[in-house]
Amino acid sequence: MHYFEQHKSGERAILVHCTFKSLDFADNQNDLDEFRLLAISADAQILGEITGTMNKPSAKYFVGMGKADEIAKQVAETGAEIVLFNHTLTPSQERNLEKILQCKVIDRMGLILDIFAKRARTYEGKLQVELAQLTHLSSRLVRGYAHLGQQKGGIGLRGPGETQLETDRRLLQVRVNQLKAKLAKVKQTRQIGRAKRTKSSTPTVSLVGYTNAGKSTLFNALTDENIYSADQLFATLDPTLRQIDWQGVGKVVLADTVGFVQNLPHELVESFHATLEETLEADLLLHIIDSSSPNMHEQIDAVNSVLHEIGATAPVLLVHNKIDKTKEKPTIHYKDATTPHRVYVSAHANLGIDELTQAVQELLVGGLSDFHLTPPYHAGQLKNALHELGVITHSEFDDTGHEILTVRLAKDKLKELLGKYHFNAFDVLPPHEANSLLPVLEEFEKVNIKPNDDNNDELNPFCL
Repeated sequence: MHYFEQHKSGERAILVHCTFKSLDFADNQNDLDEFRLLAISADAQILGEITGTMNKPSAKYFVGMGKADEIAKQVAETGAEIVLFNHTLTPSQERNLEKILQCKVIDRMGLILDIFAKRARTYEGKLQVELAQLTHLSSRLVRGYAHLGQQKGGIGLRGPGETQLETDRRLLQVRVNQLKAKLAKVKQTRQIGRAKRTKSSTPTVSLVGYTNAGKSTLFNALTDENIYSADQLFATLDPTLRQIDWQGVGKVVLADTVGFVQNLPHELVESFHATLEETLEADLLLHIIDSSSPNMHEQIDAVNSVLHEIGATAPVLLVHNKIDKTKEKPTIHYKDATTPHRVYVSAHANLGIDELTQAVQELLVGGLSDFHLTPPYHAGQLKNALHELGVITHSEFDDTGHEILTVRLAKDKLKELLGKYHFNAFDVLPPHEANSLLPVLEEFEKVNIKPNDDNNDELNPFCL
């Protein structure tokens, strides 16, 4: 179904980027280098670039008449088939520019939508992209009906253009409603999956960040997967979820999500809401940052803006990636004595993964401490659980032949394991370490109950 007539399609392109003297325009933040990457990601052959400085956009052509003539001249000289604007154009500006340039004109939003359409692979991804495209297209249907306005009036000839336009808009709205209904089913399926994870107390860690920050590379490093990753914008569109055993935490669902860009089209945010709900429902967000990018701070602001727009409230750990390209070392920076705030890694060079693991442990289960367990002979399940978590740092035997395990993990996690396998902390830990696990002792003391009282197993948090 064709909603409007198009110029001859092609990939030979002229790029147009303007800066504004006033800082009031959001398009002022758009980066020309990033725009080149967007054009290359859309398989455009860049024939030339035109830049300029303006006080404010022109209502008719977005650029001034002189700049429009300059663009038209370069289009004619190079034989370009498309002009890409690194800005948001109104439907009327697109139509006016196409008339004067005699070629296809695409704005930044249309270019991003085109890239998304190329990269979508799954059923859900294709639905989301089509919905975003149709939403964007709905205001631009009139483009293809200029010829209908040239028809003469008279009996039997009044209003054919309007009738055709309304028909296409109605058909488009039908398709939009169908897509929304299908995505609602996808959303319901995701909610069922999240409910199961919540019931099993499996935390979700979601990777978010600017496009091409290295999210998929880090995802592969953490999961031993081989999902597609590349040094290009929007290499990942379709969300990928994997359950992994994270050292010191246990089973965790790791989610790789679509990357963000500055001034991400609102239609995409709306269409990808089902996907972004993995971010909304996450227990922890790993904000992956390209620390080698000269526009790092602007990219951080762009991601924070989208997270605010979708209402994400989960704790955020800033993961500065690609330190192999900078002078940073793998380290953890803390907001306070116990709360990690930033960690420096290189997913490509496999640097800082241990530091990232420690930071995630501390954020999900609390600060880490060393404990010395003397498990009894029948504690095989407890020992297996500790081995699976990867928290045993040393093992030795005392003079009586009892094994002493040195473990490094959070207090709450150790309390959880002792309770799960019915062990009293005072039976397997030195007294001072057992006491450190018991902030709830104050509550027991209020009712004169000791935590190791044999007659009060129902109230003993380590003897469930």
